[in-house]
Amino acid sequence: MRIVIQRVNHASVKVDGETIGSIGKGYLLLLGVAEGDTKEMVDRYVKKLSTLRIFADEEGKTNLSITDVGGEVLVVSQFTLYADCKKGNRPSFVKAGAPDFAEEMYEYFKAKCVETFGKVECGSFGADMKVELENDGPFTILWDSEAW
Repeated sequence: MRIVIQRVNHASVKVDGETIGSIGKGYLLLLGVAEGDTKEMVDRYVKKLSTLRIFADEEGKTNLSITDVGGEVLVVSQFTLYADCKKGNRPSFVKAGAPDFAEEMYEYFKAKCVETFGKVECGSFGADMKVELENDGPFTILWDSEAW
C-alpha cells in the first residue's frame, strides 16, 4: 500500500467536469493498493493519520493533528503510485493490485476514514479524475507499506 499525504488548504476532484468531492483544510490522500495488502494495514494507516502532527500550531510548529485542527479528508485512488519505470519507456503497473481487490481495499480505506474522521470526500475508483489542490507548505509525505 502506498499513500501520498498532502496537507492542503483546499482540494477537489472532478469526473466528467463535475465536482464529486471537495474539502477545505486537511488531507488529500492518494491511495495505491498492491496485492498482499491487508485490512490490518489500512487500520494502522488510518489510526496513524488521525494522530500525525503535521499542522502548524499558533507558533508555526508542526504540532497539531488533523483532529486538532478540525481538518477534512479527500481520498483518491491512484494505482499509478505503483508505476515501475525501470525497463523501457512505458511504466509497468504489475505491482498494483488487481482492480477488484484494489477497489475492495479502497472502499475499506474510505469506510475507516469516515469512521475515524467523520465527513470524508472521495474520488471515483477507476474513473478519469481531475484533481485540484493547494498544497499547504508544500507538505507532502509518502508512506509505503514496504517500509513499515
